[in-house]
Amino acid sequence: MTVVVKLGTSLVVGPGGAPRRSVLRRRAGEIGAVVRGGEPVVVVSSGAIALGLPYLGLTRRPRAVPKLQAASALGQARLQRAWELALAPEGLHAAQILLTAGDVADRAAYVNAGNVLRALFALEAVPIVNENDATATDEITFGDNDALAAYVAVLVRARLLVLLTEVEGVHTLAPGTPGAELLAEGSAARLAVLEGASGLGRGGMRSKVLAAEMAAAAGIPTVIAAGDGESVLEPIAAGEPRGTRFHPQGGELPAYKLWLRFGKKVGGRLHVDEGARRAVVREGRSLLAVGVESCDGRFEAGDAVELVGPDGAPFAKGIAGAAAAEIAERPRGLEAVHRDRLVVY
Repeated sequence: MTVVVKLGTSLVVGPGGAPRRSVLRRRAGEIGAVVRGGEPVVVVSSGAIALGLPYLGLTRRPRAVPKLQAASALGQARLQRAWELALAPEGLHAAQILLTAGDVADRAAYVNAGNVLRALFALEAVPIVNENDATATDEITFGDNDALAAYVAVLVRARLLVLLTEVEGVHTLAPGTPGAELLAEGSAARLAVLEGASGLGRGGMRSKVLAAEMAAAAGIPTVIAAGDGESVLEPIAAGEPRGTRFHPQGGELPAYKLWLRFGKKVGGRLHVDEGARRAVVREGRSLLAVGVESCDGRFEAGDAVELVGPDGAPFAKGIAGAAAAEIAERPRGLEAVHRDRLVVY
């Protein structure tokens, strides 16, 4: 089993654009203890752009994409070095893994990433994962490292995902607001007032809640908790109540269907009639084109499509067996989505 822990920019980088080495060293000590206990740890670490900003003479994230990419390229080396220095006293090597959403959406790349991570676990190395901001574009970006952490947790079928931030967890109101209370249970998180992103990072509590819900839907318990303290990761990994915990909601799915549901980007939608929905959900059958009432999007065979019922609610996702134009003609006998390449929500 594996623990995935994500640290946000504000935990990794100080106000002056330098690594917060004391925080990294404390977390590295706990990572070492978990690894010595027989459990691999994957670190998803933000901070590359913030660490690169001083080289550009900036103190806040620029809007121009080339400048963001330049800051990431410059800062990633500093980020990796900071983790190497933090983990060295634990006798652990830091391995660098840079991913884009395109790597997750492509089945072969996704499987290969999992193989690389497992090979590193066998060496007792600690993978330091970050989004490849230097090459990612809007079309192939995760949006924030909270989502990336959830994808990585699904990829390695982690037993636990920990999202560390500056606050104790999800609160009923923005932390510091009079009357704000910590929510121990993630099921109540949608009742909270979720604060926006900081000046350096891209996330915020909203993205953490969405990532936690995604991981929980894949059957992975997730904790959002404060990451600056003497003892953080070990108590959480041991099951001690900390922060806000999201309990697993989904059942055990095969690796392929986990990838299909959470890794493959939706290219279009198929609106189906009630008979088709019943055949897919209750009878476990393939979706035939005759049951498709309309198509959204210009997808091709092999793209992921979401299945939408008469009530407008998505109920499944699968790999299209034909292009949108062909399915829209509703020829008899055509499989729009084969049952083996489909997952019901």
